[in-house]
Amino acid sequence: MALNSKVPHGPLKDKWTDYKNKINLVNPANKRHIDVIVVGTGLAGGSAAATLAELGYNVKSFAYQDSPRRAHSIAAQGGINAAKNYQGDGDSTYRLFYDTVKGGDYRSREANVYRLAEVSANIIDQCVAQGVPFARDYGGLLDNRSFGGVLVSRTFYAKGQTGQQLLLGAYSAMNRQIARGKIEMFNRHEMLDVVVVDGKARGIIARNLVTGEIERHSAHAVVIASGGYGNVYFLSTNAMGSNVTAGWKVHKKGAYFANPCYTQIHPTCIPRSGDYQSKLTLMSESLRNDGRIWVPKNLEDVKAIREGKLKPTDLTEEQRDYYLERRYPAFGNLVPRDVASRAAKERCDAGFGVNATGEAVYLDFAASFERYGSEQAKIQNISNPSPEKIKQLGQEIVRAKYGNLFQMYEKIVDENPYETPMMIYPAVHYTMGGVWVDYNLMTTIPGCYAIGEANFSDHGANRLGASALMQGLADGYFVLPYTIGDYLSDDIRTGKISTDTPEFDAAEKEVTERINFLINNKGIHSVDHYHKKLGKIMWDKCGMSRNKEGLEEAIEEISALREDFWKNVLVPGTANEYNEQLAKAGRVADFLELGELFAKDALVREESAGGHFREEYQTEDGEAKRMKEFQFVSAWEYKGEPKNAVLHKEDLAYENIEVKERSYK
Repeated sequence: MALNSKVPHGPLKDKWTDYKNKINLVNPANKRHIDVIVVGTGLAGGSAAATLAELGYNVKSFAYQDSPRRAHSIAAQGGINAAKNYQGDGDSTYRLFYDTVKGGDYRSREANVYRLAEVSANIIDQCVAQGVPFARDYGGLLDNRSFGGVLVSRTFYAKGQTGQQLLLGAYSAMNRQIARGKIEMFNRHEMLDVVVVDGKARGIIARNLVTGEIERHSAHAVVIASGGYGNVYFLSTNAMGSNVTAGWKVHKKGAYFANPCYTQIHPTCIPRSGDYQSKLTLMSESLRNDGRIWVPKNLEDVKAIREGKLKPTDLTEEQRDYYLERRYPAFGNLVPRDVASRAAKERCDAGFGVNATGEAVYLDFAASFERYGSEQAKIQNISNPSPEKIKQLGQEIVRAKYGNLFQMYEKIVDENPYETPMMIYPAVHYTMGGVWVDYNLMTTIPGCYAIGEANFSDHGANRLGASALMQGLADGYFVLPYTIGDYLSDDIRTGKISTDTPEFDAAEKEVTERINFLINNKGIHSVDHYHKKLGKIMWDKCGMSRNKEGLEEAIEEISALREDFWKNVLVPGTANEYNEQLAKAGRVADFLELGELFAKDALVREESAGGHFREEYQTEDGEAKRMKEFQFVSAWEYKGEPKNAVLHKEDLAYENIEVKERSYK
């Protein structure tokens, strides 16, 4: 199948408007006769379900959690981008578009990114109308700040965790529709297959996670909003339940899986502390607005700090290497995530890591305390304040901005970050790869859509901080409701889709047989045993950097591990009960296939771009080296074993942006 992105013709700034003017619509009376399934209730799925139901469609919404408000979007801390230009610092739709394409290392689709930037301003208005408590400045207007990879302030945020507040907004909109009967909510249900009838997605097979019952659900269209696949690494910033199953199942039924090797490494996470961990704790990137990142200049100081003979506060300014400010003077601590992460790895690999494992750098707020404190002393008319008073006043400002993060850090690390610099290290976070979609957000299966992190994203090879929430809400509130209507206009006379068909029979049989196999296998190793082994292969050979030899080894090792999994996995309990190990076994089985395709994609892409860093392809000063011949989206067609997957290329044409070597210096 030839890939058709279905990007409208015409000038970039007019594409979306012209498209909306010409699409087919479904009138309100006909919407009542059309069913839509939405899998996932994060910001993308929650906003899509609420909006579609508000429009009049009958929506079935699925969440594996016990409530839609527990979706993983709730953990997003930092903020949401929008081109409002409140501060008058030069922001615009074009600037957000440009920053996103550049931040993604010129590996994204121009039309999609521009549309994202265009609707971003609407998101803020929508969320304010829902009552989301965004931070406000001294004049009562919405406040914002900058994030990595940009030179303007466009990130809106809420006290606590921005994702939590935004999700509560979408959740309240969902609840209104649940109360009206327009959304039928299926908590504790997991999608285990998509059902394709006459070439169109017409429903799903789901498992009731409480009773174990296998259920058939039909609809005129299916929307996958199930998030990313960062947990293929086992250790990531994602909650353990986050998985790839929904996306992988549609892939196996004919949807192409695109750019699996594009994974984002987040630079500000609390370093791992042992092998017992199941999750890494994310610290918001917003900290980089005020924190300065450094390591000691001298290896003897590093050794003394590790041995407890020196504290970081004992080192003078001259003894510190503020390496981001040194290497990237224009952006400093606010370089994009991939750049900051690689720079931290480089320093730690050279022996300058400051914790026991040698995998940590400092994030220091002392300069911010002084800057804010001096400003507050002037505002409060305090003459000749002591250094202690300045520090105290400055700490109060920082506490108001980041208090919850500082508190969390202290609880986990048992160090007071107001008195000693934080320690941070990069960790797996967001995934840029996912199910391939066209401009309509439709996969290569007609009637099957993928939105938010589940699709291969608008971001390219790397995502700018605070843009995940932007894409999820843009897709759910402002893009999908238009594009899905154009498709569903052909279904106004179709009537209810029957679940009593051979296609549903076959899908249910396949799901049931797999579950029975896992329960009855009676192997010798736990599910976690395989997940941890996979995670180690992925981190060591497909992590912050990759090379040809390591990727070839990874493909063989993952293939062998998958074979061993199906022979020797042990799943306790039964299929007819709440059985978290059974649910996890299914997800890990999918990760064991995805991991191999990930490595294959990384091996084929003989260049470095964003989060995909091939050691053989770097500039003299260690930056990513892009190759013109890889200016495409790699979309993989399922052919059984991952090693047999067929590559389809979507060429990326840049008509509005000059593609040049990316520089943050």
